[in-house]
Amino acid sequence: MENTYYATGKRKNGVARTWLTPGNGKIVVNNKPVEDYFSASARLILTEPLTLIGGIESYDITVSVKGGGLIGQAGAVRHGITKALLQVDPELRSVLKKAGFITRDSRVKERKKYGQKGARARFQFSKR
Repeated sequence: MENTYYATGKRKNGVARTWLTPGNGKIVVNNKPVEDYFSASARLILTEPLTLIGGIESYDITVSVKGGGLIGQAGAVRHGITKALLQVDPELRSVLKKAGFITRDSRVKERKKYGQKGARARFQFSKR
């Protein structure tokens, strides 16, 4: 397909493969309409880059996303859309960078340590 831009976005354990084509604003996630896959708050997250550049009606987006929870997946889709938009028009970089969409959010869950209840939480200490 000509004029198709591909990018991979990541957030937590979610990985989104994103294809951007000029169109009329149709978003399909895992072969479902975006309304059926994501909640309203998650849809708000993933359309942020398009809203920022004012191009929400000018691109059709197809996404294949897996791993993690719904909000992590929405963040991954947002990252993928941002990277694809940069391929479409590198001039958008400063606007998207200022909004903080280009940087991959590297925060992931910290591992549980042995001899402890969780990553930081300890078992209750009893003096007597």
